[in-house]
Amino acid sequence: MIDREPDIQAALLQHTSEARLILEGAFVLPDGRGIDGEHTARGADGLIVLTDSDGRKIFQGKDILLSPAMPAESFFTVPDVKIGIDFHWQRSQKQSFRGALFLSGQSRTAFHLINIVPLEEYLASVISSEMSAGAPLEFLKAQAVTSRSWLVAMLGRKKTRRIPPQNIRDEISVWQDVNDHEGFDVCADDHCQRYQGISRIASENVARAIGATRGLFLTGGDQICDARYYKCCGGRTDVYATAWEDASFPYLAGVADSDRPGAPIATEQEAADWLRFRPEAFCNTADHDLLQRILPSFDLETLNFYRWRVAYSRQELEQILRSRSGIDFGVLQNLDPLARGPSGRIYRLKITGSRRTVVVGKELEIRRWLSPTHLLSSAFVVSVERDPDGNARGFLLEGGGWGHGVGLCQIGAAVMASQGRAAEEILAHYFTGAILKKLY
Repeated sequence: MIDREPDIQAALLQHTSEARLILEGAFVLPDGRGIDGEHTARGADGLIVLTDSDGRKIFQGKDILLSPAMPAESFFTVPDVKIGIDFHWQRSQKQSFRGALFLSGQSRTAFHLINIVPLEEYLASVISSEMSAGAPLEFLKAQAVTSRSWLVAMLGRKKTRRIPPQNIRDEISVWQDVNDHEGFDVCADDHCQRYQGISRIASENVARAIGATRGLFLTGGDQICDARYYKCCGGRTDVYATAWEDASFPYLAGVADSDRPGAPIATEQEAADWLRFRPEAFCNTADHDLLQRILPSFDLETLNFYRWRVAYSRQELEQILRSRSGIDFGVLQNLDPLARGPSGRIYRLKITGSRRTVVVGKELEIRRWLSPTHLLSSAFVVSVERDPDGNARGFLLEGGGWGHGVGLCQIGAAVMASQGRAAEEILAHYFTGAILKKLY
Protein backbone atom coordinates (compact mmCIF):
# COMPACT_ATOMS: atom_id res chain seq x y z
CA MET A 1 0.00 0.00 0.00
CA ILE A 2 1.02 3.65 -0.33
CA ASP A 3 1.51 6.33 2.32
CA ARG A 4 1.71 9.52 0.21
CA GLU A 5 -0.04 11.10 -2.75
CA PRO A 6 1.58 10.12 -6.08
CA ASP A 7 1.75 12.07 -9.32
CA ILE A 8 -0.18 10.59 -12.23
CA GLN A 9 0.94 10.55 -15.86
CA ALA A 10 -2.19 10.77 -18.04
CA ALA A 11 -1.78 10.56 -21.82
CA LEU A 12 -4.04 13.11 -23.52
CA LEU A 13 -2.83 12.18 -27.04
CA GLN A 14 -1.07 8.96 -28.02
CA HIS A 15 1.28 8.38 -30.97
CA THR A 16 0.43 11.73 -32.50
CA SER A 17 2.63 13.45 -35.07
CA GLU A 18 1.45 16.96 -34.26
CA ALA A 19 -0.25 18.78 -31.37
CA ARG A 20 -1.42 22.35 -30.97
CA LEU A 21 -0.89 23.84 -27.50
CA ILE A 22 -2.04 27.03 -25.83
CA LEU A 23 0.00 27.86 -22.71
CA GLU A 24 -2.07 30.04 -20.38
CA GLY A 25 0.57 31.52 -18.07
CA ALA A 26 4.30 30.82 -18.08
CA PHE A 27 5.73 27.33 -18.55
CA VAL A 28 9.42 26.54 -18.12
CA LEU A 29 11.43 24.70 -20.78
CA PRO A 30 14.17 22.19 -19.85
CA ASP A 31 16.80 24.91 -20.46
CA GLY A 32 15.12 27.24 -17.94
CA ARG A 33 13.47 29.63 -20.39
CA GLY A 34 9.85 30.62 -19.82
CA ILE A 35 7.28 30.53 -22.63
CA ASP A 36 3.55 31.10 -23.00
CA GLY A 37 0.96 31.52 -25.75
CA GLU A 38 0.24 29.34 -28.79
CA HIS A 39 2.72 26.67 -29.87
CA THR A 40 2.84 23.57 -32.06
CA ALA A 41 4.76 20.37 -31.38
CA ARG A 42 5.73 18.10 -34.30
CA GLY A 43 7.61 14.84 -34.55
CA ALA A 44 10.48 14.86 -37.03
CA ASP A 45 13.56 12.63 -37.45
CA GLY A 46 13.29 11.16 -33.99
CA LEU A 47 12.93 14.55 -32.30
CA ILE A 48 10.02 16.67 -31.08
CA VAL A 49 10.21 20.21 -32.48
CA LEU A 50 8.36 22.96 -30.60
CA THR A 51 7.52 26.09 -32.61
CA ASP A 52 5.74 29.32 -31.71
CA SER A 53 2.72 30.85 -33.46
CA ASP A 54 5.00 32.39 -36.11
CA GLY A 55 6.56 29.01 -36.92
CA ARG A 56 9.90 29.78 -35.24
CA LYS A 57 11.65 26.85 -33.55
CA ILE A 58 11.69 27.32 -29.77
CA PHE A 59 13.10 23.98 -28.59
CA GLN A 60 13.70 20.44 -29.77
CA GLY A 61 14.51 17.14 -28.08
CA LYS A 62 13.54 13.48 -27.94
CA ASP A 63 11.44 14.39 -24.88
CA ILE A 64 10.31 17.83 -23.73
CA LEU A 65 9.04 18.66 -20.23
CA LEU A 66 7.12 21.92 -19.78
CA SER A 67 6.66 22.77 -16.09
CA PRO A 68 4.19 25.42 -14.91
CA ALA A 69 5.98 28.44 -13.44
CA MET A 70 3.06 29.05 -11.07
CA PRO A 71 1.23 25.70 -10.62
CA ALA A 72 -1.86 27.23 -9.01
CA GLU A 73 -2.37 29.67 -11.89
CA SER A 74 -0.76 28.32 -15.08
CA PHE A 75 -2.61 25.81 -17.27
CA PHE A 76 -2.47 24.62 -20.85
CA THR A 77 -5.15 23.94 -23.47
CA VAL A 78 -5.23 21.24 -26.15
CA PRO A 79 -7.77 22.24 -28.83
CA ASP A 80 -8.42 18.79 -30.33
CA VAL A 81 -8.70 15.89 -27.87
CA LYS A 82 -10.70 12.84 -28.97
CA ILE A 83 -13.08 11.40 -26.40
CA GLY A 84 -15.20 8.23 -26.52
CA ILE A 85 -12.73 6.71 -28.99
CA ASP A 86 -14.43 3.98 -31.10
CA PHE A 87 -17.68 4.31 -29.13
CA HIS A 88 -20.86 5.83 -30.55
CA TRP A 89 -20.31 9.11 -28.69
CA GLN A 90 -16.79 9.73 -30.13
CA ARG A 91 -16.04 13.41 -30.75
CA SER A 92 -13.31 16.03 -30.33
CA GLN A 93 -13.19 18.55 -27.51
CA LYS A 94 -11.11 21.55 -26.51
CA GLN A 95 -9.73 20.75 -23.05
CA SER A 96 -7.58 22.56 -20.48
CA PHE A 97 -5.30 21.07 -17.83
CA ARG A 98 -3.20 22.07 -14.84
CA GLY A 99 0.11 20.45 -14.01
CA ALA A 100 3.16 19.72 -16.16
CA LEU A 101 3.10 18.89 -19.87
CA PHE A 102 5.43 16.11 -21.05
CA LEU A 103 6.04 15.39 -24.74
CA SER A 104 7.48 11.88 -24.92
CA GLY A 105 9.02 10.68 -28.19
CA GLN A 106 7.87 7.24 -29.34
CA SER A 107 9.17 6.94 -32.91
CA ARG A 108 10.79 9.06 -35.61
CA THR A 109 7.59 11.00 -36.17
CA ALA A 110 5.26 10.30 -33.22
CA PHE A 111 5.03 11.23 -29.54
CA HIS A 112 2.72 11.01 -26.54
CA LEU A 113 1.32 14.20 -25.01
CA ILE A 114 1.20 13.51 -21.26
CA ASN A 115 -0.16 15.57 -18.36
CA ILE A 116 1.68 15.05 -15.04
CA VAL A 117 -0.58 16.01 -12.15
CA PRO A 118 -1.06 15.07 -8.45
CA LEU A 119 -3.54 12.22 -7.95
CA GLU A 120 -6.17 14.22 -6.03
CA GLU A 121 -6.22 16.99 -8.64
CA TYR A 122 -6.47 14.35 -11.37
CA LEU A 123 -9.42 12.78 -9.54
CA ALA A 124 -11.33 16.07 -9.37
CA SER A 125 -11.43 16.06 -13.16
CA VAL A 126 -12.18 12.33 -13.42
CA ILE A 127 -15.20 12.64 -11.13
CA SER A 128 -16.54 15.58 -13.16
CA SER A 129 -15.79 13.83 -16.48
CA GLU A 130 -17.27 10.44 -15.62
CA MET A 131 -20.54 11.88 -14.30
CA SER A 132 -22.04 15.35 -14.05
CA ALA A 133 -20.45 17.56 -11.42
CA GLY A 134 -24.01 18.37 -10.25
CA ALA A 135 -24.63 14.78 -9.12
CA PRO A 136 -25.46 14.11 -5.43
CA LEU A 137 -22.53 14.63 -3.05
CA GLU A 138 -22.66 11.11 -1.57
CA PHE A 139 -22.45 9.61 -5.06
CA LEU A 140 -19.47 11.83 -5.92
CA LYS A 141 -17.75 10.67 -2.72
CA ALA A 142 -18.38 7.02 -3.61
CA GLN A 143 -17.08 7.60 -7.14
CA ALA A 144 -13.97 9.35 -5.78
CA VAL A 145 -13.10 6.42 -3.50
CA THR A 146 -13.75 3.92 -6.31
CA SER A 147 -11.69 5.81 -8.90
CA ARG A 148 -8.82 6.41 -6.46
CA SER A 149 -8.74 2.75 -5.44
CA TRP A 150 -8.81 1.45 -9.00
CA LEU A 151 -6.07 3.84 -10.10
CA VAL A 152 -3.57 2.97 -7.37
CA ALA A 153 -4.35 -0.76 -7.58
CA MET A 154 -3.75 -0.54 -11.33
CA LEU A 155 -0.40 1.21 -10.85
CA GLY A 156 0.67 -1.72 -8.66
CA ARG A 157 -0.55 -4.27 -11.21
CA LYS A 158 1.36 -2.57 -14.03
CA LYS A 159 4.56 -3.63 -12.26
CA THR A 160 3.60 -7.31 -12.43
CA ARG A 161 3.76 -9.60 -15.43
CA ARG A 162 0.52 -9.71 -17.36
CA ILE A 163 -0.87 -13.10 -18.39
CA PRO A 164 -1.67 -12.70 -22.12
CA PRO A 165 -4.95 -14.00 -23.60
CA GLN A 166 -4.66 -17.61 -24.74
CA ASN A 167 -6.08 -18.06 -28.24
CA ILE A 168 -6.48 -21.45 -29.89
CA ARG A 169 -7.77 -22.33 -33.32
CA ASP A 170 -11.35 -21.12 -33.75
CA GLU A 171 -11.48 -19.60 -30.26
CA ILE A 172 -10.44 -15.99 -29.71
CA SER A 173 -10.30 -14.58 -26.17
CA VAL A 174 -9.36 -10.91 -25.91
CA TRP A 175 -9.48 -8.38 -23.12
CA GLN A 176 -8.07 -4.91 -22.74
CA ASP A 177 -6.65 -3.34 -19.63
CA VAL A 178 -4.33 -0.47 -18.74
CA ASN A 179 -1.41 -2.90 -18.59
CA ASP A 180 -1.57 -2.50 -22.37
CA HIS A 181 -0.24 1.06 -21.98
CA GLU A 182 3.49 1.75 -21.89
CA GLY A 183 5.22 5.06 -21.22
CA PHE A 184 2.47 6.54 -19.03
CA ASP A 185 0.07 5.54 -16.26
CA VAL A 186 -3.37 5.99 -17.82
CA CYS A 187 -4.98 7.29 -20.97
CA ALA A 188 -7.56 10.07 -20.69
CA ASP A 189 -10.50 8.18 -22.25
CA ASP A 190 -13.02 5.46 -21.40
CA HIS A 191 -10.38 2.73 -21.85
CA CYS A 192 -9.04 3.85 -18.44
CA GLN A 193 -10.95 6.71 -16.80
CA ARG A 194 -12.40 9.79 -18.45
CA TYR A 195 -10.07 12.70 -17.69
CA GLN A 196 -11.15 15.90 -19.41
CA GLY A 197 -9.24 18.54 -17.46
CA ILE A 198 -10.25 21.59 -15.48
CA SER A 199 -12.96 22.55 -17.98
CA ARG A 200 -15.09 19.73 -16.50
CA ILE A 201 -14.75 20.87 -12.88
CA ALA A 202 -17.88 22.99 -12.42
CA SER A 203 -19.20 22.15 -8.98
CA GLU A 204 -18.29 22.84 -5.38
CA ASN A 205 -19.63 19.34 -4.66
CA VAL A 206 -16.66 17.84 -6.54
CA ALA A 207 -14.16 19.72 -4.38
CA ARG A 208 -16.11 18.66 -1.27
CA ALA A 209 -16.16 15.02 -2.39
CA ILE A 210 -12.42 14.98 -3.09
CA GLY A 211 -11.63 16.77 0.18
CA ALA A 212 -13.87 14.55 2.29
CA THR A 213 -12.33 11.35 0.87
CA ARG A 214 -8.71 12.44 0.40
CA GLY A 215 -6.42 9.42 0.71
CA LEU A 216 -9.37 7.08 1.35
CA PHE A 217 -9.26 3.65 -0.33
CA LEU A 218 -11.25 0.44 -0.58
CA THR A 219 -9.07 -2.39 0.74
CA GLY A 220 -9.23 -6.16 1.03
CA GLY A 221 -6.69 -7.82 3.29
CA ASP A 222 -3.39 -5.99 2.77
CA GLN A 223 -4.26 -4.88 -0.79
CA ILE A 224 -6.00 -1.88 -2.32
CA CYS A 225 -9.09 -3.11 -4.17
CA ASP A 226 -9.11 -3.18 -7.96
CA ALA A 227 -12.40 -1.27 -7.81
CA ARG A 228 -14.01 -1.25 -11.26
CA TYR A 229 -17.01 0.80 -12.39
CA TYR A 230 -19.21 1.48 -15.45
CA LYS A 231 -22.50 3.20 -16.30
CA CYS A 232 -25.38 0.72 -15.69
CA CYS A 233 -25.40 -2.93 -14.58
CA GLY A 234 -28.90 -3.64 -15.91
CA GLY A 235 -30.14 -4.94 -12.56
CA ARG A 236 -27.26 -7.15 -11.44
CA THR A 237 -23.47 -6.72 -11.28
CA ASP A 238 -20.98 -9.21 -12.69
CA VAL A 239 -17.63 -10.78 -11.75
CA TYR A 240 -14.11 -9.88 -12.83
CA ALA A 241 -13.45 -12.93 -15.04
CA THR A 242 -16.25 -12.10 -17.49
CA ALA A 243 -14.30 -9.03 -18.66
CA TRP A 244 -10.64 -9.73 -17.89
CA GLU A 245 -8.35 -12.63 -17.03
CA ASP A 246 -9.60 -15.67 -15.13
CA ALA A 247 -9.20 -14.25 -11.62
CA SER A 248 -11.60 -13.86 -8.72
CA PHE A 249 -11.85 -11.11 -6.11
CA PRO A 250 -14.29 -11.45 -3.19
CA TYR A 251 -15.13 -7.73 -3.25
CA LEU A 252 -16.23 -8.06 -6.92
CA ALA A 253 -18.96 -10.60 -6.31
CA GLY A 254 -22.07 -10.30 -8.47
CA VAL A 255 -24.86 -8.61 -6.48
CA ALA A 256 -28.44 -7.60 -7.19
CA ASP A 257 -28.70 -3.84 -7.77
CA SER A 258 -31.55 -3.67 -5.28
CA ASP A 259 -32.37 -3.98 -1.60
CA ARG A 260 -33.91 -7.34 -2.50
CA PRO A 261 -31.44 -10.23 -2.97
CA GLY A 262 -31.78 -12.06 -6.25
CA ALA A 263 -30.31 -15.20 -7.76
CA PRO A 264 -27.63 -14.91 -10.45
CA ILE A 265 -28.45 -15.77 -14.06
CA ALA A 266 -27.67 -19.46 -14.55
CA THR A 267 -29.45 -20.61 -17.73
CA GLU A 268 -30.40 -19.28 -21.15
CA GLN A 269 -34.06 -19.30 -20.17
CA GLU A 270 -33.28 -17.24 -17.07
CA ALA A 271 -31.29 -14.81 -19.24
CA ALA A 272 -34.24 -14.45 -21.62
CA ASP A 273 -36.72 -13.94 -18.78
CA TRP A 274 -34.40 -11.38 -17.15
CA LEU A 275 -33.49 -9.34 -20.24
CA ARG A 276 -37.01 -9.22 -21.67
CA PHE A 277 -38.32 -7.88 -18.37
CA ARG A 278 -37.56 -4.69 -16.44
CA PRO A 279 -36.98 -5.89 -12.87
CA GLU A 280 -36.83 -3.38 -10.04
CA ALA A 281 -33.29 -2.05 -9.56
CA PHE A 282 -31.56 1.13 -8.47
CA CYS A 283 -30.33 1.69 -12.05
CA ASN A 284 -33.80 1.09 -13.51
CA THR A 285 -34.77 4.75 -13.62
CA ALA A 286 -36.55 6.87 -16.17
CA ASP A 287 -36.40 9.98 -13.96
CA HIS A 288 -35.22 12.46 -16.61
CA ASP A 289 -34.58 15.22 -14.08
CA LEU A 290 -32.30 12.92 -12.08
CA LEU A 291 -30.48 11.72 -15.21
CA GLN A 292 -29.96 15.35 -16.23
CA ARG A 293 -28.28 15.91 -12.86
CA ILE A 294 -25.99 12.89 -12.95
CA LEU A 295 -25.01 12.26 -16.58
CA PRO A 296 -22.66 14.38 -18.74
CA SER A 297 -24.35 15.88 -21.81
CA PHE A 298 -22.94 13.34 -24.29
CA ASP A 299 -24.13 10.41 -22.13
CA LEU A 300 -27.65 11.88 -22.12
CA GLU A 301 -27.76 10.93 -25.80
CA THR A 302 -28.00 7.27 -24.62
CA LEU A 303 -31.17 6.96 -22.53
CA ASN A 304 -32.32 3.43 -23.40
CA PHE A 305 -29.57 1.84 -21.32
CA TYR A 306 -31.44 -0.33 -18.82
CA ARG A 307 -33.10 -2.41 -21.55
CA TRP A 308 -32.33 -2.03 -25.26
CA ARG A 309 -32.82 -3.75 -28.63
CA VAL A 310 -30.61 -3.94 -31.74
CA ALA A 311 -31.90 -5.51 -34.99
CA TYR A 312 -29.82 -6.48 -38.03
CA SER A 313 -30.56 -8.15 -41.33
CA ARG A 314 -28.34 -11.18 -41.86
CA GLN A 315 -26.38 -9.32 -44.54
CA GLU A 316 -25.84 -6.30 -42.27
CA LEU A 317 -24.44 -8.43 -39.47
CA GLU A 318 -22.22 -10.40 -41.88
CA GLN A 319 -20.67 -7.13 -43.08
CA ILE A 320 -20.20 -5.84 -39.52
CA LEU A 321 -18.51 -9.08 -38.49
CA ARG A 322 -16.15 -9.01 -41.49
CA SER A 323 -15.23 -5.40 -40.78
CA ARG A 324 -14.81 -5.70 -37.01
CA SER A 325 -13.26 -9.16 -36.68
CA GLY A 326 -11.41 -9.49 -39.96
CA ILE A 327 -13.06 -12.89 -40.46
CA ASP A 328 -15.30 -13.88 -43.37
CA PHE A 329 -17.90 -16.15 -41.78
CA GLY A 330 -19.69 -16.67 -45.09
CA VAL A 331 -23.47 -16.97 -44.72
CA LEU A 332 -24.21 -16.29 -41.06
CA GLN A 333 -26.24 -19.05 -39.46
CA ASN A 334 -26.31 -18.58 -35.70
CA LEU A 335 -25.12 -16.76 -32.58
CA ASP A 336 -24.98 -19.09 -29.57
CA PRO A 337 -24.06 -17.90 -26.06
CA LEU A 338 -21.79 -20.51 -24.44
CA ALA A 339 -21.01 -18.82 -21.11
CA ARG A 340 -22.60 -15.98 -19.15
CA GLY A 341 -21.72 -14.22 -15.94
CA PRO A 342 -24.21 -13.73 -13.09
CA SER A 343 -25.57 -10.51 -14.65
CA GLY A 344 -26.35 -12.30 -17.90
CA ARG A 345 -23.32 -10.86 -19.72
CA ILE A 346 -21.95 -13.26 -22.32
CA TYR A 347 -18.20 -13.85 -22.19
CA ARG A 348 -18.04 -16.76 -24.69
CA LEU A 349 -20.13 -16.48 -27.85
CA LYS A 350 -20.15 -19.02 -30.69
CA ILE A 351 -20.59 -17.48 -34.15
CA THR A 352 -21.51 -20.01 -36.83
CA GLY A 353 -21.23 -19.30 -40.56
CA SER A 354 -21.00 -21.34 -43.73
CA ARG A 355 -17.22 -20.73 -43.94
CA ARG A 356 -16.07 -20.34 -40.34
CA THR A 357 -17.25 -21.07 -36.84
CA VAL A 358 -15.47 -19.10 -34.10
CA VAL A 359 -15.93 -18.73 -30.34
CA VAL A 360 -15.17 -15.14 -29.26
CA GLY A 361 -14.69 -13.53 -25.83
CA LYS A 362 -14.51 -11.72 -23.56
CA GLU A 363 -17.35 -9.28 -23.05
CA LEU A 364 -15.82 -6.19 -24.71
CA GLU A 365 -14.65 -8.12 -27.77
CA ILE A 366 -18.16 -9.53 -28.21
CA ARG A 367 -19.57 -5.99 -27.99
CA ARG A 368 -16.99 -4.79 -30.53
CA TRP A 369 -17.61 -7.56 -33.08
CA LEU A 370 -21.41 -7.17 -33.11
CA SER A 371 -21.64 -3.42 -33.70
CA PRO A 372 -20.13 -0.73 -35.97
CA THR A 373 -19.01 0.89 -32.67
CA HIS A 374 -19.77 -1.16 -29.52
CA LEU A 375 -22.93 -2.74 -28.16
CA LEU A 376 -23.93 -1.15 -24.86
CA SER A 377 -23.17 -4.45 -23.10
CA SER A 378 -22.78 -8.19 -23.75
CA ALA A 379 -25.92 -8.97 -21.72
CA PHE A 380 -28.32 -9.89 -24.51
CA VAL A 381 -30.42 -12.74 -25.86
CA VAL A 382 -30.57 -13.58 -29.56
CA SER A 383 -33.67 -14.20 -31.68
CA VAL A 384 -33.16 -15.37 -35.27
CA GLU A 385 -35.77 -14.78 -37.97
CA ARG A 386 -35.60 -17.62 -40.49
CA ASP A 387 -37.10 -18.27 -43.93
CA PRO A 388 -39.18 -21.41 -44.66
CA ASP A 389 -35.97 -23.32 -45.44
CA GLY A 390 -34.47 -22.46 -42.04
CA ASN A 391 -31.95 -19.91 -43.32
CA ALA A 392 -31.33 -16.82 -41.18
CA ARG A 393 -32.92 -13.61 -42.40
CA GLY A 394 -32.33 -11.35 -39.43
CA PHE A 395 -31.00 -11.20 -35.88
CA LEU A 396 -32.57 -9.38 -32.92
CA LEU A 397 -30.47 -8.70 -29.82
CA GLU A 398 -32.48 -7.83 -26.70
CA GLY A 399 -30.14 -6.56 -24.02
CA GLY A 400 -29.67 -4.77 -20.76
CA GLY A 401 -27.12 -2.52 -19.10
CA TRP A 402 -24.31 -0.25 -20.27
CA GLY A 403 -20.70 -1.29 -19.73
CA HIS A 404 -18.89 -4.34 -18.35
CA GLY A 405 -21.00 -4.58 -15.19
CA VAL A 406 -18.15 -5.26 -12.73
CA GLY A 407 -18.09 -3.26 -9.48
CA LEU A 408 -19.82 0.12 -9.04
CA CYS A 409 -22.92 0.78 -11.15
CA GLN A 410 -22.69 4.56 -11.57
CA ILE A 411 -26.36 5.19 -12.31
CA GLY A 412 -27.43 2.80 -9.54
CA ALA A 413 -25.06 4.48 -7.09
CA ALA A 414 -26.33 7.94 -8.04
CA VAL A 415 -29.93 6.80 -7.51
CA MET A 416 -28.98 5.37 -4.10
CA ALA A 417 -27.42 8.74 -3.18
CA SER A 418 -30.55 10.58 -4.35
CA GLN A 419 -32.52 8.39 -1.92
CA GLY A 420 -30.41 9.72 0.96
CA ARG A 421 -27.91 6.85 1.28
CA ALA A 422 -24.36 7.61 2.40
CA ALA A 423 -21.25 6.91 0.34
CA GLU A 424 -20.22 4.21 2.82
CA GLU A 425 -23.49 2.32 2.26
CA ILE A 426 -23.19 2.66 -1.51
CA LEU A 427 -19.63 1.29 -1.51
CA ALA A 428 -20.56 -1.57 0.81
CA HIS A 429 -23.38 -2.53 -1.56
CA TYR A 430 -21.20 -2.81 -4.67
CA PHE A 431 -17.89 -4.00 -3.11
CA THR A 432 -18.71 -6.97 -0.90
CA GLY A 433 -16.65 -7.04 2.29
CA ALA A 434 -14.24 -4.25 1.31
CA ILE A 435 -12.86 -2.07 4.13
CA LEU A 436 -12.36 1.70 3.87
CA LYS A 437 -8.86 2.83 4.95
CA LYS A 438 -7.25 6.27 4.92
CA LEU A 439 -3.69 5.80 3.61
CA TYR A 440 -2.49 9.42 3.37
